[in-house]
Amino acid sequence: MGPGAVRGECVRSETSAGGVVYRQGAAGIEIALGDQRDRLTGAHNVRLPKGRPDRGENLEQTALREVAEETGLDARIVAPLGSVDYVYADARGKVDKKVHFFLMELASTEAGPTDGELERVAWVDIDEAERRLSFTTEQEIVARAREALAKP
Repeated sequence: MGPGAVRGECVRSETSAGGVVYRQGAAGIEIALGDQRDRLTGAHNVRLPKGRPDRGENLEQTALREVAEETGLDARIVAPLGSVDYVYADARGKVDKKVHFFLMELASTEAGPTDGELERVAWVDIDEAERRLSFTTEQEIVARAREALAKP
């Protein structure tokens, strides 16, 4: 299940988009992960960058913008990785959420400013990244990224 996952009747639905940003590190493929403190529970989460679309944005534009805002990284989309669904609760009730993810290659080594949503962004070996992620839905997405990167 995903972030703050709960069961029961949903009061609204949301769509988000995000990315699995990768680069070639000294020991192999590395993935950019973010650390975040949950605003409602205070729990520490390790997650992929993602967020909701701005008016008029398509999913690809949303994913690229959210990656840049949350991580400061400039990336380019390589391939879609599909979507995940989960239910979470916020102050207004339960939310049925669908997140579309894209495999993204780091386009520039220059990091820009971030929006502060993530406390820290780190490059982590893809195997370690899959283990560190707080949510099984995002672990599944990184597994899909690994498969996509292994194809010739």
